[in-house]
Amino acid sequence: MFSKIFPKIHTEGYKFIVIAVFITIVFLFINNFLGLIGLLLTIWVYYFFRDPERAIIGDDSYLVSPADGEVIKVEEVDGPKELNLENKKFKKISIFMNVFDCHVNRTPCTGIVEEILYKPGKFLNASLDKSSEDNEKNYYKIKDKHGNDIILVQIAGLIARRIVCETNKNQEVNQGDRIGMIRFGSRADVYYENYEPLVKIGQTAISGETLLAKN
Repeated sequence: MFSKIFPKIHTEGYKFIVIAVFITIVFLFINNFLGLIGLLLTIWVYYFFRDPERAIIGDDSYLVSPADGEVIKVEEVDGPKELNLENKKFKKISIFMNVFDCHVNRTPCTGIVEEILYKPGKFLNASLDKSSEDNEKNYYKIKDKHGNDIILVQIAGLIARRIVCETNKNQEVNQGDRIGMIRFGSRADVYYENYEPLVKIGQTAISGETLLAKN
């Protein structure tokens, strides 16, 4: 019960919580109303950087959601040219994270991280099509247990200013492992092959728990 009310905080959040608390104290010295605003800001910062435990299915027949948020795309596309996969067809699911969603990202499958590629870019609204081309991104190419290429892309958003990667190349990951996070509003794309989608546009996804696709 306690962990639901006060979930674990991602380490990226500590300094922001300290800053928010400091601002709250300064505001309190000015007047109570500003102090209340500071308190609400502190609560929001704490909530934003929450890192709750998730019930992972642990079944390699499925891909799980890498992010909390709304499913905004389910489509067939060419692979990312940044990974030299533009001549290969993939299905893609895009999940948009607003500023109230948990922003800790997880691996959709068990496998080996064969490649990690960071690409600097702009900070457009992550829900727009153009953001997938122009925004700051981090790519993870994972070879799953079936030999399929699974690509996870973290895309920074309008407010997001830093993609955090917590995984290394050639690292073995388990389905639902924490792979990183994006600060303050963003998007996650999953490119996959030989799986059938299980979600629809408009559906709410929960990182590590929602089943995106089935082999």
